[in-house]
Amino acid sequence: MKEIYHNLKNYMLTALLVLSSSACGSHGNEQSGTDNSDTPAPSKTSFTQGADISWVSEMEKKRLKFYNHEGIETDCFQLMKELGINAIRLRVWVNPKDRWNGKQDVVNKARRAKEQGLDVMVDFHYSDSWADPGQQFKPKAWIGKSVAELKTAIAAHTIDILQALKAEDISPRWVQVGNEIRPGMLWDENVALSGAFYDIRECDVKGLNSTNERVKYPQNTQNLAEFVNTGYDAVKKIFPQSIVIVHIDNAWDDLTWWFKQFKEAGGKLDMIGLSHYPQTHSTKLWQEMNLLALKHISQLAKTFQVKVMITEIGVKQNDSASAQVLADFINKARDMESCAGVWYWEPECYEWNGYDMGAFDKNGKPTAIMNAFQSSTKRK
Repeated sequence: MKEIYHNLKNYMLTALLVLSSSACGSHGNEQSGTDNSDTPAPSKTSFTQGADISWVSEMEKKRLKFYNHEGIETDCFQLMKELGINAIRLRVWVNPKDRWNGKQDVVNKARRAKEQGLDVMVDFHYSDSWADPGQQFKPKAWIGKSVAELKTAIAAHTIDILQALKAEDISPRWVQVGNEIRPGMLWDENVALSGAFYDIRECDVKGLNSTNERVKYPQNTQNLAEFVNTGYDAVKKIFPQSIVIVHIDNAWDDLTWWFKQFKEAGGKLDMIGLSHYPQTHSTKLWQEMNLLALKHISQLAKTFQVKVMITEIGVKQNDSASAQVLADFINKARDMESCAGVWYWEPECYEWNGYDMGAFDKNGKPTAIMNAFQSSTKRK
């Protein structure tokens, strides 16, 4: 997605995208996802408490350090484990302008996670930078390719990263094919090439600073499903046992329509992934946001017969209520058989690159927000 990080603007933008269907047309399944007998169902007794700490290597390069509650300097991966985290999520970019989130950076971080006994999730953005509801831009090297060539590129990139992990004896337990792809991915102004899930207006595209409501990237839901399936098949080719996740934003919203259309287009998945930022709505209180997200987790799992995972969650760094907000959600999610886990997005940060939903303080120590992960990872 761009250099704008999962903040209020991000999620309000997406809300407007969906609610403004009268201006640009309505949008609007997943079952067991696929008929792949090699894919194991997650254990009914396991609950993943994860963290996306993809920024860690860049932060360390800037000489930032991390400390436990006693003030002892501690490796970030080790510290996450001590704080109750049992899995690490790592984003992947195709050709980043610097090395961050490129292949070697991802392999290095995955190796460190494995050394701590932490499970790994790989999050493919299929972009050279951030992919999110306001930006699903093609990698520069993929611009101008036909649909067939795009599929080849998706498969090659996916296999390249996963083969690199396999060479290090690292087997990701989960793989995300796309990041927050409610509006699709690999957008193109040519409808025949576009991977937009619905019509994307110019005013809804990050970086354009436009108020024009003309369609910038036209809908081609079929292409999106085929792009996802290409990534899905590439994952299974290298790691048949990995659980493939399709991830979209805003767990507080009723997303049944999205997955129904995705499945009708032939889309495949093993698990549904959602983002949940309960303090970012302009009118809803966090209590309502949490209850809505929990309701929709249960609803999606029942409708499509798959587990649902909150692959991103974040609360305000300097809000006194934030520790309660996160604990409330995680404690309730743990008790749901339909919820496979919750992942905090970049907890190790303190206003890093303007992101204000980290869970550490300016001295590099975890705040009370992280206490929510201290409970047992086993359901009773």
